Amino acid sequence: MNLARLELRALRKCYAGHPVLAGLSLQIAPGECYALLGPNGAGKSTTIRAIQGLTPLDGGEILLDGRPVGEWPGGGRGVMGIVPQSDNLDPDFTVSENLRVYGRYYGLSPKVVQQRMAELLTFVALQEAAHRPIQALSGGMKRRLTIARALIHQPRLLLLDEPSTGLDPQARHLVWQRLRDLRRQGVTLLLTTHYLDEAERLADRVGIIDHGRLLAEDTPADLIRTHIPGEVLEVRRQDGMPPDSEGWHRGRVAASERAGDTLLLYGPDLSAVRAYFSGNSSLRLLSRQATLEDVFLRLTGRELREEENP
Repeated sequence: MNLARLELRALRKCYAGHPVLAGLSLQIAPGECYALLGPNGAGKSTTIRAIQGLTPLDGGEILLDGRPVGEWPGGGRGVMGIVPQSDNLDPDFTVSENLRVYGRYYGLSPKVVQQRMAELLTFVALQEAAHRPIQALSGGMKRRLTIARALIHQPRLLLLDEPSTGLDPQARHLVWQRLRDLRRQGVTLLLTTHYLDEAERLADRVGIIDHGRLLAEDTPADLIRTHIPGEVLEVRRQDGMPPDSEGWHRGRVAASERAGDTLLLYGPDLSAVRAYFSGNSSLRLLSRQATLEDVFLRLTGRELREEENP
């Protein structure tokens, strides 16, 4: 398989004068899994739609293998697979018929379509459901079928917009395993997700965006090392009130912040701080390792956001 390289150069897009993409630039290496993270309205879905040619840009350029996507036949859709945020399977068709129609849409011969259907139904563990109507599928089965459908023409680039939203833990882990399998096969993956553990498990690199700009980019482990100094100690009052530390921790931790009824403390060695707070029976303490979610919240804030415009 020829591997796909994707490059976004200074993408700009405004809705009603409000900038959703404000000079977003990033590069995704061939065969890489790249997770694009950001709060609601940060520009993730707009970016995915722009790559597909569904959202016209106000400025910037999208390159696939060094060539503008608009110059590719069909806008490059022959080499892209799309897993949309919401399942859009045809409810009038069975599982197999959904795959067959998509295969024919990409110009595959009936023989090739039949072969790909058999491979993909096994790949997403739906071989026993081949003749079921869509209405008879669970949410997890529909999501796996949507991924199979996106792979029918053997794309070199797979765009996944919230691929595991609404799935139970078993279905999520199966989807993760299949995405890892695709990466090993050389498929380039770009995914958006609100599950930070998903990005931490799957992505070679993570880009965190907000207000249409790239705030940080690195491997998950290096992002954590760079932005969260050491371990995390969560301190909260049993009665739900914010803990009153009287500033005792200042100078003894690398950083601190409040989140509702919780005081978050960061540092390479919090043993003295933990010992101090442990003498107060009204407090609950949780010591843990820093995660990508800590990085995300420190960079983008904790306030709720509205969804971005379609």
